[in-house]
Formats: sequence, C-alpha cells, structure tokens
Amino acid sequence: MKSDQIQSGLYIIATPIGNLRDITLRALDALKDADLIVCEDTRVTGKLLSHYGIRKPTLSYNDHNGEARRPKILDALADGKRVALVSDAGTPLISDPGYKLVQEALERGIYVTPLPGASSVLAGLCLSGLPTDRFFFAGFLPVKKESRRKEIYTLSTIPYTLILFESARRLPETLASLHDLLGNRKAAVVREITKLFEESRRGTLAELQAHYEKEGAPKGEVVIVIAPPAETKASGESLEAKLKLLLKSHSVKEAAAILAEQTGKPRKEIYAMALKVKNVGA
Repeated sequence: MKSDQIQSGLYIIATPIGNLRDITLRALDALKDADLIVCEDTRVTGKLLSHYGIRKPTLSYNDHNGEARRPKILDALADGKRVALVSDAGTPLISDPGYKLVQEALERGIYVTPLPGASSVLAGLCLSGLPTDRFFFAGFLPVKKESRRKEIYTLSTIPYTLILFESARRLPETLASLHDLLGNRKAAVVREITKLFEESRRGTLAELQAHYEKEGAPKGEVVIVIAPPAETKASGESLEAKLKLLLKSHSVKEAAAILAEQTGKPRKEIYAMALKVKNVGA
C-alpha cells in the first residue's frame, strides 16, 4: 500500500445532494482508494463515480438487505479492507441506513471515521431564514394519518426549530396537519437544494398550506423547517388550547394523560378540564 493511501477501516462519506461538484477533495481521495464502496443504490452511486472516473467494486446496503449484507462488510473490514459508506445523497446515517454497521464496526474495534460534507438538513435550515442556534431534526413523519398526528403533537412541545423530511406528494396533507397541531407558526418549505430549480418558500404554516393545496404537490426532495413555539406560560387558557388540539386526535383520557405528563399537573385536574373542553366543543 502506498504511503499516501488511506488506512484500512470504515469511511462514512457525505456525497452531493444535487450538484455533483459539492463533494470534498478528501471524499474523492477516499473513494479512489477504497477497496469496496457500500451504497444504498449502486445505480445512483454509479453516476457519481462515473462522473469522477472512479471504478471500484460497489455493494448495495439498505433497509431491505442490511441484515444479510452486514456480516460480509464486517468481514471485509476485519480483513483490513478500506470500505467507503455512502448514501444516495447527503450524509450517511441521517434518515438513511448505516448506523447498525457503524455500531458493530466500532464494537469490534474497527477504525471508523467520517468525511463530512453535504447535508440537506443543514442546507434546508440555512435557507429557511428561521432560528439556527437550536434545532431538532425529526426525519420523516409516519405515513398513517393517526400516527402522524400523534408524532406531530409530540414535537409540539420541543422549544427549538423543527426540521422534517417529507415526500412531495404528501406535502399538502402534512402541512395541514402541522398547522392544525402546531398552530400558525412561521415555516419554510425548501426543495431541490443545490439543483437548477432550488426553491425556499417562506410564510406561516397556514399560508404554505393554502399555497400547496391550490398549486398541488411540487416536484423534488422536500425539507420542511418550522419556527420554535412562542413562549407561553402554562395558564388555564394555554392548557385549554393544547387540550383542544389533543382532543382532535385523542380520547379525553389519552389527552389528559399526555398533558398531565408534560406539565406535571395532577391528572384528575387535567381530566376535568378536558371533559369541560370536550363538552363545550360538542
């Protein structure tokens, strides 16, 4: 092995999220030196490798074949191979398969290192115009409506900027749920980051919901960024407002249990308030 080649181990390599020039020099060096490139889809990674004239063996590793492929990859690492791990776009392990491979490699004492670079999470946050000092990445919301509403309500108490991924076709419906359960916060829908038709549409959740209900689902990869909740005291009025939101998708008993856990107030007190709110709205 040449002295300037990378050592054996697992290299977690960020790849472009759109523009193929958004890849680091270190990433290209590591891909050229790798004995094996592990990727989500060999066809997608093949386009990047072909663009840079890199010819190396590739192996698909994704949610469907991960359990079967992981031992083979770990054996290659144990034999001293240099393995590059990439996702279809962006930083591996961020809403992509791979963390179990990294976890097991670390447990076996194998050298693991990241080669940082493109990330749609951070790029979307930067384009949103919303607070960047503290943020929470929640990945993709559940597909089923009820599960999605429960997840959104769980996110509603997080006092940071929220970052979500969503498929373009579900965007109008998801924005409606976000508006319903989070209130009319400021937000941004960012799509096609670093590509020709890059767009960052900003407004309130109500404005964004109205726009995409009228225009229909956009094309491309979508990142939703949502401002933190306004600071409020746990007054009776604010508790009632939260109960109204919860009761849209939960029973009185469930809503009372959730809010009691979040506020520390007696469950009986919250339950009585929930019954009152339910009866008034009936």
